[in-house]
Amino acid sequence: MKWLGILGLVALSECLVIIPLTKMKTMRETLREKNLLTNFLLRNNGRTRSQNVAHDPKLSLHPLRNYLDLAYVGNISIGTPPQQFRVVFDTGSADLWVPSTYCDSVPCYTHNVFNPHVSTTFRLSGFTVDLTYGSGRMVGFLGYDTVRIGKLVDVVQPFALSKAQFGLEHAPFDGILGLGYPSLAIQGTTPVFDNLKRRGVISQSVFAFYLSTQKENGSIVMLGGVDDRYHKGKLQWIPVSRPHYWQITMNRITINGVAFGCCRGCQAIVDTGTSFLVGPSRVITAIRRLIGARLVDNEYAVSCSYVARLPTIIFSINGNDYPVPPQAYIRKSLRGKCLSTLTGGTENISRSETWILGDVFLRLYFSVYDRGNNRIGLAPAV
Repeated sequence: MKWLGILGLVALSECLVIIPLTKMKTMRETLREKNLLTNFLLRNNGRTRSQNVAHDPKLSLHPLRNYLDLAYVGNISIGTPPQQFRVVFDTGSADLWVPSTYCDSVPCYTHNVFNPHVSTTFRLSGFTVDLTYGSGRMVGFLGYDTVRIGKLVDVVQPFALSKAQFGLEHAPFDGILGLGYPSLAIQGTTPVFDNLKRRGVISQSVFAFYLSTQKENGSIVMLGGVDDRYHKGKLQWIPVSRPHYWQITMNRITINGVAFGCCRGCQAIVDTGTSFLVGPSRVITAIRRLIGARLVDNEYAVSCSYVARLPTIIFSINGNDYPVPPQAYIRKSLRGKCLSTLTGGTENISRSETWILGDVFLRLYFSVYDRGNNRIGLAPAV
């Protein structure tokens, strides 16, 4: 969303990756070598959801709709009487914005727009707003109004209303609701989640995501707590390395037991608003060569008959391995092509090596975001 042939020798900065020109190992062979096969099969065969459910009356489970594995969208309302919008709940940003009746850009004619004149609780701030995302940009102004997310009601919430939008014509959502740290938000404003906690609407400074695979329904964002039925095993907690994005330290990335980037550790941003796995362009290029991805109509494709033989990518984080098999990082398009979901470009956002663990990763791993303790919890999704 926001980011939306095999070589014998590939040099990656300080990593020297030697790739034999032989048949690639299957996912089963790779996992067996890493002593992960037994655990992987247990996690993915016949397990039922845990019955350990948090019965906090202030815990809100809010459904999300999966659009072709590219975006997860939920409904909110703004104003009095309520005006309905579809938004992405985005851990990679911190602002709430929707289109407005003052917008004359093409995207605003194909999406729901907010009319401040018909809301009795709307207040204008007078400040202008300019927000840029990897998939587009919005320019507008700041206002205040009542925001409802299911049963949760957030009054006098600052939010942006667009007057112009760029690059969002075909987006399956109207706007974005950011769940990042306040330092990411428009200066002088308080993000939605922080206001919900400050006003006692939720009891815990915690939210979580369960993102379904290929199914349109079934995905959920949890606000104010965790429902443990949606993950298997114990949550593994990872400290936030910099409380701005939901950013953590990653130990290494390996394919077939060989390091691919992140040789001396690197940073990773856990981002529900990014569809793919994003990394440094030089590393992504090497991985594309390894899996035989070819550029077809501006997208990197592999033979669909070859997917099962592609290697698993293993992300090692805080002493635990998180395998991403080829069935996860290769998606089938509506035209039947098998496309890589690995994208480069993070060198443009950070001088140090940084990766973005987007929806490709988060469909495999249930994720919990603990603001009270500045940590992220991960566990295999059911």
